[in-house]
Amino acid sequence: MSSQRKKIDLKRITRRSALGVFGIGIPSCIWAAGIEPNLLSITRKDLTLPRWPKALDGFRLAQLTDIHYRPGKDDDLIEKLLRALDEEKPDLITLTGDFVIEDPSSLPELCRELKGLSAPQGIIASPGNHDRWHCSTSQLRREIEGVGMTYLQNQATKLHIKGENLFVNGLDSIWGGHPNPTKAWKGHLKNEPVIALVHEPDPFDELHKNHPLDLQLSGHTHGGQCRVPLVNYRPVKVKFGRKFIYGHFQKNDSQLFVGRGLGTVGPRVRFASMPELVILTLRAS
Repeated sequence: MSSQRKKIDLKRITRRSALGVFGIGIPSCIWAAGIEPNLLSITRKDLTLPRWPKALDGFRLAQLTDIHYRPGKDDDLIEKLLRALDEEKPDLITLTGDFVIEDPSSLPELCRELKGLSAPQGIIASPGNHDRWHCSTSQLRREIEGVGMTYLQNQATKLHIKGENLFVNGLDSIWGGHPNPTKAWKGHLKNEPVIALVHEPDPFDELHKNHPLDLQLSGHTHGGQCRVPLVNYRPVKVKFGRKFIYGHFQKNDSQLFVGRGLGTVGPRVRFASMPELVILTLRAS
């Protein structure tokens, strides 16, 4: 084969490859930017916690995280979320931070959207790094508590259910705030099961070694936000969210669940990492 013929064939192959990538890329971009960010997936999972009381076997907990509310763009997604929560009827609703992206004025708008939320054991929220970067603590507390939620920032609350005490705390953002585990665990009594709301997942390694911890709920990573299907590769990793990117993890008697969250940072795109509502059913061993 002549060198000229080889050049012609190479050009044809290169052109076909480019057209193939282009043909795949356009539908993928349309999906990632226009469809997937508006979808809502529900992840339901049973977790058996070694110290969980038998009286509370079957306790259902909802986790919302990383809403990053964009007024005018996320309203349909929020509506789907509210309908789903109404149907799921969890005992407790938790929000593990990042309510805003940059604009603090979106926080009161989001809280108005979430005002109709209710659960028998209440709604408990803790901050994320974006909240602490762009909102004051007083604003976060005022807006969140103003719609009937409990706001925990290095604080804890106790739920009294069926004769059992459940210790729920919220740690300040590792990246954006001033986390103080000593304050967050203040008042904990031996044998009380602990659910900790910690926006960034990676502190799990230290927290479970130094404090009683049955379940840590985290977000922050968006599950990668855009990932490569099949091989499950996530090209983008975020500070304090590199070790535990998505899903369920266990170390000794402590467990961690990292949710994909609802919103986005940067371009409003998601690919193979759909917005997620997490419903965890907690089981006694």
